[in-house]
Amino acid sequence: MTGLRKTVALVGMMGAGKTAVGKVLATRLGVPFLDSDQEIEKAADRSIAEIFTRDGEAFFRARETEVIGRLLDTERGILSTGGGAFLSEINRATIAEKGIAVWLKADLDLLWSRVKHKNTRPLLRTANPYETLRELVAARTPSYEMAGIVVESEPGLSIEAMADKVIDALKAHGGILEDNQ
Repeated sequence: MTGLRKTVALVGMMGAGKTAVGKVLATRLGVPFLDSDQEIEKAADRSIAEIFTRDGEAFFRARETEVIGRLLDTERGILSTGGGAFLSEINRATIAEKGIAVWLKADLDLLWSRVKHKNTRPLLRTANPYETLRELVAARTPSYEMAGIVVESEPGLSIEAMADKVIDALKAHGGILEDNQ
């Protein structure tokens, strides 16, 4: 692989593999790995959970939109976005204009198996986190369906195999990979 013509923004639910798959993709394609949540944490000097607690979700979403816009303007690479980023019409339009959105689609049970033991998910700090996750999946799916490319995950699929599926989808789409093989 010889790089990208435009940034590939990975979108999807928490636990879909945006960070893990994104890092493998970036390495394979020889491009930077960008993580909007990490950039927000770096700028705020606090965790996403702390930002949610101290400043609220609306404040976080505004910073997220700023960071995604900046990364799309200044970098070309694999961009892992937060699970809620693609719900924003502004973010969807910015990604569509300056890159391509790839939805890492995973079903509820697969997502739950990946997030149930983590305490780093502020939106799942509820009395019934499984039900909360189910509601989030239902609410967010219509937005994720607007992504330019959809890549289906499945139980037992390794991170490397999922990265292969994304590369195959990018090749099939055309115009994204520089060598376009």
